[in-house]
Amino acid sequence: MENSATNQTIPLLTPFSMRNFNLSHRIVMAPMARMRSYGNVPQRHAALYYSQRATPGGLLISEATGVSETAMAYHDMPGIWTKEQIEAWKPIVDAVHSNGAVFFCQLWHAGRVSHRDNQPNGEAPISSTDKPLTEDSSNEYTPPRRLRTEEIPNVVNDFRIAARNAIEAGFDGVEIHGAHGYLIDQFMKDTVNDRTDAYGGSLENRCRFALEVVEAVTKEIGSDRVGVRLSPFANYMESGDTEPQKLGVYMAKSLNRFETLYCHMVEPRMKTAREVFECTESLTPMRKAFEGTFIVAGGYTREDGNKAVAEGRTDLVAYGRLFLANPDLPRRFQLDAPLNMYDRTSFYTSSDPVVGYTDYPFLETES
Repeated sequence: MENSATNQTIPLLTPFSMRNFNLSHRIVMAPMARMRSYGNVPQRHAALYYSQRATPGGLLISEATGVSETAMAYHDMPGIWTKEQIEAWKPIVDAVHSNGAVFFCQLWHAGRVSHRDNQPNGEAPISSTDKPLTEDSSNEYTPPRRLRTEEIPNVVNDFRIAARNAIEAGFDGVEIHGAHGYLIDQFMKDTVNDRTDAYGGSLENRCRFALEVVEAVTKEIGSDRVGVRLSPFANYMESGDTEPQKLGVYMAKSLNRFETLYCHMVEPRMKTAREVFECTESLTPMRKAFEGTFIVAGGYTREDGNKAVAEGRTDLVAYGRLFLANPDLPRRFQLDAPLNMYDRTSFYTSSDPVVGYTDYPFLETES
């Protein structure tokens, strides 16, 4: 990260103080599932993958990491509920820290986006609802079982214990995954949640589970170590909301009660996983409502990331696919260098711990 004069002229490369974390730039590595954790245990190759993308004073967010046996959706996703998983994360976290970066663990529960083959004892996945995903012609997902009211505290506790485990593994903090149609989103979104108890119906009731998770995790590890990811405008996994801005603002304001370190919001233009949509909605109301560090994600380039920071629309910008394909992304942005193209076919190639994972070239090694 040489050439400090250049750093001062590019908004993305200006330093930022995120409470106890002094970041040297505003380019965040977004959480990305890579499915290379065999048997749900993180592997050695992940230490190389993450450390390649770690810069002094940079912020990295791990791939979605299951909080319990019932949290899992896909094969070879990592977890953090067993001693073996905690121990396996330690050298990965150490490798990131040895490069001077800050590392947060994304805590995740898939909810209904799962199959009984990935569940303990072949049981149905749990959710806010018993409504199955309708667009599932390949039977990838098993119809869920609606959580009973008295069971919900147990799931909240799973997140609390996972947060404690993440800190034991050496992570600097955790990001609670409340986005993209997974369990927490299934409670918040009114097109999914059809409950009639205290966790369904009104906006406040639908957000109750999410905020109970935030409260429990915050009490366990402290607010300075807790971020939350939300996608109020997205309709991933048939989890849309009829009033997304109202939902987003309510959650942003509610997080202030817990002095949450950061709020990581997905742009309205990313209504689905792959396409960027033209839209008139904006994250500005949520940015104004939230008092902590604000992170945006969703189809950002170097140019519009710089613009978002310069205009005060965000503090930090998270990059996924660009960071996946360019381990030295901050340096490339600094030099305005060409970017490697990402290979979508190798995003989730669990059988290969190198190709499409740790073999993307750095600027120095390109011919």
